Amino acid sequence: MSASAGAAQPRPEGSGRCLRAFGLIAAIGLLAGCSALAEQTPGALAVRNAQISTIAGSAVLVLGLDCRLSGPMQDALDHGIPLTLQIDLRAGRWPATKASAARRIELRYFPLSQRYQLRELDTDDVRSFATPAYLVAALGSLRIDLPAAFAALPAMTPLHVSAALDPAALPGALRLPALFEPAWRLAASDYTWNDPAH
Repeated sequence: MSASAGAAQPRPEGSGRCLRAFGLIAAIGLLAGCSALAEQTPGALAVRNAQISTIAGSAVLVLGLDCRLSGPMQDALDHGIPLTLQIDLRAGRWPATKASAARRIELRYFPLSQRYQLRELDTDDVRSFATPAYLVAALGSLRIDLPAAFAALPAMTPLHVSAALDPAALPGALRLPALFEPAWRLAASDYTWNDPAH
């Protein structure tokens, strides 16, 4: 047996380049997959605090929401598509509901004026902001007018509030993705507290 037969055969020069190219393609694919996954990451919405304040027989829900929009939601907003949050409040234990209210909060961007707007659709109360960060931060200090029945609630009445993106308020082309794609899921868990004597 010759010495050359036992020696390791040198690898063809092209195979090293092929392996490096394959590794580079795999890394690019992995990064693209991570980016696509990030785009499908849902936003986050939570009720930080809630209370009812009454003055001269009228009731106001003082509500603090923590909100983080997903990439597709922020992209839609930045292209002038409004996002509407549905706020539902009920008093009492189911099925004996003593009072209930539903309110809609619209988040919107106006490209011409380059202003973001938060508007309570039921009262036309409007606030305007220079950046999306200020807009989302404003959800932490909402004051929502309520029906008179909330002002007459007895002390320690259980109250429940929830908040979620309203897919029905989106333009037609976005309603179906909003129902099925994780990136369009935005809902806060039900927040419950016992209301003292206002």
